[in-house]
Formats: sequence, C-alpha cells, structure tokens
Amino acid sequence: MELSKEQKKKILFDMMFIRRFEEEAGKMYGLRKIGGFCHLYNGQEAVAVGTVAAMDLSKDYILTGYRDHGFALACGMDPKAVMAELFGKITGASRGKGGSMHLFDEKKHFLGGNGIVGAQIPIATGVAFAQKYNETGGATAVFFGDGAIHQGAFHESLNMAKIWNLPVIYACENNQFGMGTSFKRVSSVEEFSIMGASYGIQGRKVDGMDVLEVYSAFVEALESARKGLPVLLDIRTYRYKGHSMSDPQKYRSKEEVESYRKHDPILIYQDRLIADNIIKESDVEALENQIETLVSEAVAFAESSPEPALPTLFEDVYSDSYPLETLRQGGASWL
Repeated sequence: MELSKEQKKKILFDMMFIRRFEEEAGKMYGLRKIGGFCHLYNGQEAVAVGTVAAMDLSKDYILTGYRDHGFALACGMDPKAVMAELFGKITGASRGKGGSMHLFDEKKHFLGGNGIVGAQIPIATGVAFAQKYNETGGATAVFFGDGAIHQGAFHESLNMAKIWNLPVIYACENNQFGMGTSFKRVSSVEEFSIMGASYGIQGRKVDGMDVLEVYSAFVEALESARKGLPVLLDIRTYRYKGHSMSDPQKYRSKEEVESYRKHDPILIYQDRLIADNIIKESDVEALENQIETLVSEAVAFAESSPEPALPTLFEDVYSDSYPLETLRQGGASWL
C-alpha cells in the first residue's frame, strides 16, 4: 500500500510532535509538575507512527504497556488531554486518575497503556477474540517490551491465539533493555521473532528505527491477521532516556546512546523526504514552529486546569453512582 506525499509528511509531523511532547514532559517532571511514574518514548517514535499509519482505527485496536505517550498521540488523542493527564488534572484523558501509564481513549480505539508488565497481552487477545466473534473485520495490535516477552501470559496468549485463529499482532518493542538489564543477559534466544514457532505463529524481525520498514511490516502483518493468522514481530528500537525518570542509566555508556542517535529515526526519515523532494529544509523549520506552539498550548492547558475534587475519588468506580450521601451522614465532612 503506497503512501501519498501527504501521508509521508504526516508521518514526519507525528514523529517530530511525539519527540517534542516527550521532551517537554521530561522538563515538566523535573519541575515537579508531573508526579508518579513517567516513561518517555524518545527514540522509539517510528514504531508508534509507522504502526498507526498502516492500521484502520475505525475497526482496528491498539494496546500497549506503560510507555504509552507515543501511541496515545499517534492514535490521535488530544495532546492537551494527554498533558493534563500527566499533570493529574480533571481535564486529563482519564480525569487525572490514570497518569502517565494509563492513557486511554475508546473512541480512538486506543485501549490504553498498562502499568503491569505484560498484562496488556492477554487483554489484547480477548479483544481480538471479540473482533472475530462479532465479525468486525478488524485486527488488534498489542505492544510490549523485551522485559515482558518471557511472562507466562505471553506464551498462553500466543497458544490461544493460534488455537482460535485470532486477528492479532504481537509486537515486541525491543528497546534492548528490560529496565536496566540487557535482553541478551536474560533470554535463551536473541531472535524473538522465532518464539512463536512452537505455536505455529509466523515471526519477523523489524528495524524499528526505520518508520517505513515498520509501516511495511504492519501492512503485511495486518493482511495475515485479518485472515486469522496471528503474527509475532520483533521490532528492534532504542530508547534515548532511562527506563523511567528515576533511572540513573548506569548500565550503559553515553557512547552507546550517541551511537544510536546517529541513526535517529526522525532525522533519517527527514533526510529521505528532502532527498525525494517531498519537503524542503524550510518546511522542517515550519513544522518545528507549529509543533512548539501545540506543545506550549498543551502545557498551558494542563497548568491552568483544576485538580480533581475529593469526591471524584468515588466516581468512575461503579456503574451506578457511589452513595456519597451515606458517607456524609456517617460523618465524612470532607465530602
């Protein structure tokens, strides 16, 4: 499926926007305006953007782990609502209750991040089962890190997906480290693409620093998944930042990080578009200015938004309203 010039330009915009958004999120965390856990996506932008470019989110679904900002934005979530959620504000995507790891937008078919390692894998398998049962024609893509691929739920899910011929793509977003441990130290195999073979699931290794390769891999994988043939992708990428904002990164050298920065997915793709006369260098500067404005507006919105009132603790918990009046009668004056 050939991309149009406008689609190629949008891919560049989306990657640049995610990068700048994450840079600002990191800054806001340092200023203590964002609390709790925060896992940045810098360096891995090609994975989220290349995937979404290939999918049809009117019928397909995406799930991922706790490093979810990139996918949330690539799926089209409002950056103001995403930033407000990071700030813990009532105007956030999850009303300030989910924070960095639990972004979610059912209308965008982004079924969220997940704070539990690998927990999204069986959930996605269930979503794919529902798609098949309801004959929607859609497929589900679930992303997880190299630190999650040895979880039992991963293997159970692959087995069930093959038994039921589910329309699902299992995508290992292999950024080389499970927290601070190289995947090569904890895995009996280094080629994760072969791990589906014992379940009869085809696998493929993908260069996650090349957005067009990610796009092509997902076009092909979606074609298989829609036919009821699950796919396992080993997407090799690299995160420039630590596992989370509290990570001192003593397990790798600055030279290693810089070596990967020389193959930055945004710069490589940007140069390709310039070489193909799709954009000019002046267009890149215009995009940077546009993105700077959007990110600044997102931060301003988050800062000016109110925090959730205490009674909202009891909202979004039960299908019916929580009996707050009963608590008040019992002496809960703070309500």
